[in-house]
Amino acid sequence: MKLSLGLGAILTAVLLVACQSEQVQKTSEVSADASRIKSHIRFLSDDLLEGRDTGARGHEIASLYIAAEFEKYGLTPAGDDGSYMQRVNFVRANIDQSSIKLSLTALKGNVTLSYPKQFLTYPNPLEKTTQMAGKLVFVGYGIVAPELQHNDYQGMDVKGKVVVALSGKPKSFPSEEGAHFGSSREKLRHASENGAVGFITISTPTAEKVRPYQNLLNFLHTPAVRWLDKDGNPSGVYPYIKGAAYFSKEAAALVFTDAQQNLEQIYAMLDKDESPKGFDLSMEIQLESKSTHKSISSPNVAAILEGSDPTLRNEYVVYSAHSDHIGFAKTVKKDKINNGAMDNATGTSVLMETARLFSQLDKRPKRSILFVAVTGEEKGLLGSDYYAQNPTVPVGSMVANVNLDMPILTYEFADVIAFGADHSDMKRSVTKAAEKIGLELSPDPMPDQALFTRSDHYSFVKQGIPSVFLVPGFKSASPDIDGSKQFSHFLKTNYHKPGDDFSQPFNWKAATKFAEVNYHIGLTLANQAQRPSWNDGDFFGETFSK
Repeated sequence: MKLSLGLGAILTAVLLVACQSEQVQKTSEVSADASRIKSHIRFLSDDLLEGRDTGARGHEIASLYIAAEFEKYGLTPAGDDGSYMQRVNFVRANIDQSSIKLSLTALKGNVTLSYPKQFLTYPNPLEKTTQMAGKLVFVGYGIVAPELQHNDYQGMDVKGKVVVALSGKPKSFPSEEGAHFGSSREKLRHASENGAVGFITISTPTAEKVRPYQNLLNFLHTPAVRWLDKDGNPSGVYPYIKGAAYFSKEAAALVFTDAQQNLEQIYAMLDKDESPKGFDLSMEIQLESKSTHKSISSPNVAAILEGSDPTLRNEYVVYSAHSDHIGFAKTVKKDKINNGAMDNATGTSVLMETARLFSQLDKRPKRSILFVAVTGEEKGLLGSDYYAQNPTVPVGSMVANVNLDMPILTYEFADVIAFGADHSDMKRSVTKAAEKIGLELSPDPMPDQALFTRSDHYSFVKQGIPSVFLVPGFKSASPDIDGSKQFSHFLKTNYHKPGDDFSQPFNWKAATKFAEVNYHIGLTLANQAQRPSWNDGDFFGETFSK
């Protein structure tokens, strides 16, 4: 750990690394430079940056490094006040573990649940004191999805009550649409709109297979972070929902004591993919806790390569990659720094190299290219959500987003995967660009994971912007290597762990190939006659485009 340098010396070192004097050769042909990508990843994943946590000094250093690179390429600043930085203010809430109390009241008396053995609850970013009380009412999955002819609140009166909902979604729901409807934010929104004052999620057999309750205990001390609007209000919260909790199977069974259906009967319905109907429960609940609040700030870094067409230069193709990671690990092991080399120093480094490739062109593309290194992805896509809702370019001018998050660069790939490509005509553009360097576009190999809704591009999707999340495909240029096994190995061994550092077996030919395919995708999108558009009748286009 190299932590003995003063901040001034550190920043001087950053600038010396990022601003080496050089002559940029303008050309019509470009090729990615492996040594540049390598040096970016080496620096961003160094112990010096302490895991680049949102709001921490390490991420500030990383952001300065990225901004210096953009300046070196001659890109126009697209942050605040003529700078490359868009400063985002956040509130970080931590819950006081000793303050948490939850009890159930029924005709047979009170039952106090054991925390965290039987239930979990969360920091409150809106209020320092949480007090939630009310009658319980079961609402199935708590989903409202008119497009799928599903409304768990139909005929239910939940005003002033605390709703109890199954985790997840019906098995019959399409994966990506289901991920949207089954998200916590959507469920809380519908509960609030229907007048509920609290929300209880109960575990299911499917949830226990995917993410057992016992594993959730690893996140007891995780803070709740929200970006703040200009009036200091936290985003993504519903003031009428006074509290929320997650119940284990044991606690959930108590909730359904003396109810018209018990928990095992409900679980049996889930096995048949039947959606249980809601009903009133004979229980009342009381939950209380205390949270502490801390104000933090962290930057998005944004820069523009201005387009050449007098009209189309007012439209922007957006590249995004998150520059933050998760900071220090809570472990007794000596190495406590989650360096985040693959997640997402790789994506950020490729974004910077892609920006350099565009800066070399003797003839710039017709549309402008906007590069945004966003913060707070690991806290819930926060930096990209802030930028998408508070863009530094005119609202409506961003026409497409290409997101780079955790490309696994340990093998030379023969194809690429663009999660979300099937939702818009960007599929055609990505296919055309990939073919230019001998790659093919492969379909989503993990549709059940709904990755289209799980990275920063989704923040742009929610603003109606066609987007793709690009990663190396699983087909390898070498018959001895299976890309899917490389991906799975990283997830099992190093994902969100100190082992995600520069010592991993990077393949630098894969790194240059990934930068070049990204460049060609952006060039294709920037020069095509029509701006990208959603497919006719696409759910995400119909839901979010304005």
